[in-house]
Amino acid sequence: MSTISRLPGIVTTDHVFRVPLDHASPEGEQIEVYAREVVASGRERDDLPWLLFLQGGPGGKAARPLGRDTWLDRALDDYRVLLLDQRGTGRSTPATRQTLARRGGPQEQADYLARFRADSIVRDAELIRHRLLGADKRWSVLGQSFGGFCTLTYLSFAPEGLTEAFITGGLAGLRSSADDVYRAAYPRVVRKNDDHYRRFPQDVETVRRIAAHLAGSPATLPDGGLLTVEAFQVLGMMFVGGSGSGALHYLLEEAWVEGPVGPELSDTFLAGVQARLSFAEAPLYAVLHESIYGQRSVDQGGTAWSAERVREEFPEFDARAALETGDPVLFTGEMIYPWMFETDPALRPLKETADLLAARTDWPDLYDPARLAANTVPVVATVYHDDMCVDTADSLETARAVRGLRTWITNEWEHDGLRVSGGKVLDRLIKMAHGEA
Repeated sequence: MSTISRLPGIVTTDHVFRVPLDHASPEGEQIEVYAREVVASGRERDDLPWLLFLQGGPGGKAARPLGRDTWLDRALDDYRVLLLDQRGTGRSTPATRQTLARRGGPQEQADYLARFRADSIVRDAELIRHRLLGADKRWSVLGQSFGGFCTLTYLSFAPEGLTEAFITGGLAGLRSSADDVYRAAYPRVVRKNDDHYRRFPQDVETVRRIAAHLAGSPATLPDGGLLTVEAFQVLGMMFVGGSGSGALHYLLEEAWVEGPVGPELSDTFLAGVQARLSFAEAPLYAVLHESIYGQRSVDQGGTAWSAERVREEFPEFDARAALETGDPVLFTGEMIYPWMFETDPALRPLKETADLLAARTDWPDLYDPARLAANTVPVVATVYHDDMCVDTADSLETARAVRGLRTWITNEWEHDGLRVSGGKVLDRLIKMAHGEA
């Protein structure tokens, strides 16, 4: 029986669906997928159109609303919203170091997780649509970041389920390999570093001091994780959002404390670093991150720890060399590296599994360019001009490849614009889709 809850301005209903682990074998193993229905208070019985929300990630659970906040406030004016915990996340059958240990060794775990990409997520969504709405009713979809990648997969393989599609910061390159993605990404991250150091020039020396300390003596984080100089550089993930540079600066401000034998990294700093580097809450983000670019028709399908390999082409990210030359130490961005499965306790048991996924070359294609070229579903997308996560050139090339897709290109917001704009980003897209903007 579904559980109904009331929060300020909203009514939520829990739904749990049994779906095949492998949709090609519908009679085989089943897993659970959880979704939370949200409707504005007082409109529970209204015949509203449905909006499926596909969260960014991969491996991220849907937001937990506390009321009519962020983009949800605007969505509830027009829609009944379904927040999907994509397979393996949140209240869906979880995939973590703890649960995966029950499935056997690394090969069994890798084979299991190979079914957790966008193609399976879309097939889950279609099965849920049939059960919740009925086969003859369509719904709208809103895809944020990786959720936008999933939306392109939806448009490729099941467009008959969609009334319209909204994409924010998630127009993937249809035929971009992982190497292509990271070769374009590293220069963008350099620019983000330049922006940060122009805004906070005092951080140049602060970062160099911390990096020098860690290069000689890695620190232990509260959870037992290891903070190496390379792990410290990963704090550049904070540049993803518009306020991330400021948040990083404030974190660095409290890096040092005077200990019994001299300056040492503060507990406050180490706890803040752990909160941003640990994958305990979203291990699939690390395990599956590069696999979202794997396609059989692209570069033989494999990823082979692309971010690590391509990084060698950008020596400016070598922190130890920068310490010797006196250059600023650069942070990296939205990249996953194999050594993370040694430094992060939540990932250590999954190291061999992640290596097997990185070596996999038989990934099926996620997009159908021919079908997208003949698309008839109204699609509107926000392309953030300064997006660190998704390449603008790739996004615009994809926009041209999808028939009828309309873009709004803006530098008013960054990758987190959907969440932080107070509904403005979604409002603009809805108006575009409905001919009002």
